[in-house]
Amino acid sequence: MAQGLLRKVYRIGTVAFGVLAFVLLAPAALVVLYRATPPPQTPLMWLRGGQVHYEWTPLDKISRHLARSAVAAEDEGFCTHGGFDRAAIEKAWDAYVGADEDERATLRGGSTISQQTAKNVFLWPGRTWVRKALEAWITLYIEAIWPKKRILEVYLNVVEWGPGIYGAEAAARYHFHKSASALDAHEAALLASVLPSPLKWSASKPGPYVRGRADTIAGRAAKLGAYANCF
Repeated sequence: MAQGLLRKVYRIGTVAFGVLAFVLLAPAALVVLYRATPPPQTPLMWLRGGQVHYEWTPLDKISRHLARSAVAAEDEGFCTHGGFDRAAIEKAWDAYVGADEDERATLRGGSTISQQTAKNVFLWPGRTWVRKALEAWITLYIEAIWPKKRILEVYLNVVEWGPGIYGAEAAARYHFHKSASALDAHEAALLASVLPSPLKWSASKPGPYVRGRADTIAGRAAKLGAYANCF
């Protein structure tokens, strides 16, 4: 009886260990692959469904104004951190603890561009602790294997900019009827300003809030200086 129970526990433990090892190590293989290969459609694209506009564009074919605006809007410390912004995480945690249940559903996290890239390329949307833990784990892989320019390149190519609109090239053509390389500073700031809620706000039809946010982002982007030296 005891030996049978031990064998059963051993089998369960072996299976659990195998599943855990796969979950933790499998993303590393994809991170290595995507260091040089454009990712195919992301989980978010599959989950959203409908028509998907996604055209991979190298970073040197994307307006530098957009790269700077995205960093200014989402992660000013992108070039200096190792994947996580401790101050932003602490601020997000304090806001989460102090919010009621309804407010927690709408709170933004302290995610860096590296973390957002991990989520967008490999994971599903949501705010569960399991997903956040996997996001953190994959972020470590990304920061260890990809240079900063690659992280930003992938981010700008997979991030959502409207219904069915993914990446800088599709966004530039959808909102401004031009290629991503031709975006000017104002257009880039408008695109960056809607990143928190691309299905709610529009870069091509901005309301007062988006216009004001775009002006703020444009000012920050112009002053990035050494904070933009990694791309």
